Amino acid sequence: MDPETDALDAYSRVVSTVAATLLPSVASLTVRSRRGGGAGSAVVYTPDGFVLTSAHVVAGADGGVAEFTDGTQTRFDVVGADPLADLAVLRIREPGVPPATLGNADDLRIGQLVVAVGNPLGLAGSVTAGVVSALGRSLPVRDGRHSRLIDDVIQTDAALNPGNSGGALADSASRVVGINTAVAGIGLGLAVPINGTTRLIVSELMSTGRVRRAWLGVAGATVPLPQPLAARLGQSKGLRLAEVVPESPAGQAGLYVGDVMLAAGGRPITGVQDVLRLMLGPAIGSRLPITVLRKDALVDVVAIPAPLE
Repeated sequence: MDPETDALDAYSRVVSTVAATLLPSVASLTVRSRRGGGAGSAVVYTPDGFVLTSAHVVAGADGGVAEFTDGTQTRFDVVGADPLADLAVLRIREPGVPPATLGNADDLRIGQLVVAVGNPLGLAGSVTAGVVSALGRSLPVRDGRHSRLIDDVIQTDAALNPGNSGGALADSASRVVGINTAVAGIGLGLAVPINGTTRLIVSELMSTGRVRRAWLGVAGATVPLPQPLAARLGQSKGLRLAEVVPESPAGQAGLYVGDVMLAAGGRPITGVQDVLRLMLGPAIGSRLPITVLRKDALVDVVAIPAPLE
């Protein structure tokens, strides 16, 4: 057998193995809400019937019908949704579906093989394969007056179509590393990563049905740091504060307009998204140490983030 055939067989074996492993865990969703009917995909991830999908798939709905590739149909209830992460947790009323294994998108590399499993265009149990085209993309989302960027979105060339949203993006070991969320263009798909941050979001949705977020009360823009300081800190940028809301947690901590935020919670701060990443539920009421550059001096303060209403 020639090398090309060997390589093709190896590729095919991986894709077919991932498909066989994940297809029983992936559902086709039919959703009814005040906005009308909708459809999408979802993936079961616990033995007792918790299901993960995209928040926009179930927007405005409290339930619907999930159908699996073996023909099984069951109703599901929406446990909670977080539009600012485009993730939702559902629960099927008839558990027993084999759960998929969640992986860690932080371990992905550009060029790595990934497999998308979902129900595009109403075609249940569809499987496509491709590679990770890019990492670290951002996807803008909005929920009422609030908006944010979903960070570290996975870009893949695995073919995605309407109906794929909420389906699984898996690595070669059949671990779900992303939830397909959008079609960005021909031959281009995006997926919300499964990582430490999204696991925390999913955990909050399971336990309380919503995601609490904290509020610091700053706005600003990324600026370059002076070269000596950049070399000393090992980071080239910081966040210059253009606004500090009066009586906000930031204001009460002693932050001022013109300060350049360098670190918070022990993590480098180079832009607004770095701050937002820290503002999940556990941050509420907790001490958040912050280091800023103020008039050529490093200043340490402690803020206590408040709930975002």
